[in-house]
Amino acid sequence: MRLGYFTMPMHPTHRNWTDTLEEDRQAIILADKLGFHDAFVGEHLTDSVENVTNSMMFLATLIHATKNIKLATGTTNLSQTHPVLVASHAAMFDHMAKGRFILGISPGGIRSDSEALLTLDRDRNKMFEDSINVILEIWAREAPYDIDLPDNPWKVTTRTSMYLEKGLGIMGKPYQSPRPEIVGTVVAPFSKGVIAMGKRDFHPLSANFLLKKWCKTHWANYSEGKRSVGVEPDVGDWRVARTIFVADDDKVARAYGRDDANSPYRFYYDQLGFKLKRGGRGGVFKQHRDQPDEEITTEYILDNCVMYGTVNKIVDEILAMREEIGDFGELVYAGMDWVDEKLTRRSMELMATEVMPRVNAAIAKSKAA
Repeated sequence: MRLGYFTMPMHPTHRNWTDTLEEDRQAIILADKLGFHDAFVGEHLTDSVENVTNSMMFLATLIHATKNIKLATGTTNLSQTHPVLVASHAAMFDHMAKGRFILGISPGGIRSDSEALLTLDRDRNKMFEDSINVILEIWAREAPYDIDLPDNPWKVTTRTSMYLEKGLGIMGKPYQSPRPEIVGTVVAPFSKGVIAMGKRDFHPLSANFLLKKWCKTHWANYSEGKRSVGVEPDVGDWRVARTIFVADDDKVARAYGRDDANSPYRFYYDQLGFKLKRGGRGGVFKQHRDQPDEEITTEYILDNCVMYGTVNKIVDEILAMREEIGDFGELVYAGMDWVDEKLTRRSMELMATEVMPRVNAAIAKSKAA
């Protein structure tokens, strides 16, 4: 099982933007040194708590500051920009990173972003689907492209203005052939979108703020999509994100990971719980559809979404989760604000050097048996 990193950076509004951006860079530089496989970074335009407005631009600053880790948009919000821009910028990034690039995609989930872009009343899921279809066509075709897909508003051509002998009217192809790995973050239980991902060989990442019991519904639907096109699903393609804090002491783990008023985990889920419930998406936290909304408190969410403890406790919880939801290829560690830099760095270190080796040893022993 690989170890990945995911952050939709959330920082208290009193913190300096310059400082938090550098902090988030340092987290990924540390992840690279510790051997994390990849790092996903989210983006939002109109949220002062979430500080990255363009994940690709942010990750470009890390290409030469890291050596091995794959840099992943987590996600590029396809409803917010023209597909020609995404296709061209992603292709260039892939060359700059020499293939250490993953294109994470989503429709974009913050309504204030849509309002600012005058798309509040449009179907973001339809915009998302239209955009990725055009991006893939751009990468698959040659100039002048002449892309005019049914029921798709994006029409792309360079026929009138092209001058191929001088290179005009041509968009670059990605470094990776035929394209970079494409990953979609999956949030809703029983998501139907993940069926389409399976059909198209996009890979699912089950969100860290979803109750773990619902993650297995993602794999079931992804497998359905793969098998519908005659391909056997590979668990190595499935990423599962979890919110984890590892410490050398149980009391410190509980305090920093849950109980303290200034716990970054408490701040994160207080923010996220409010946003999702306000947007009508609080069901991701529910044990069953009819669970009363008033039960979905910050305390409840922390109890159900955060793993905290010493190495042995975290190892046991990860293995128990794997027994519950099934095998998966990558555990994605969720990054938080650095309230205490020493504890944050130590948690990532313990995760990479102690937790994952023991988890993988246990998995290997189980498979051998």
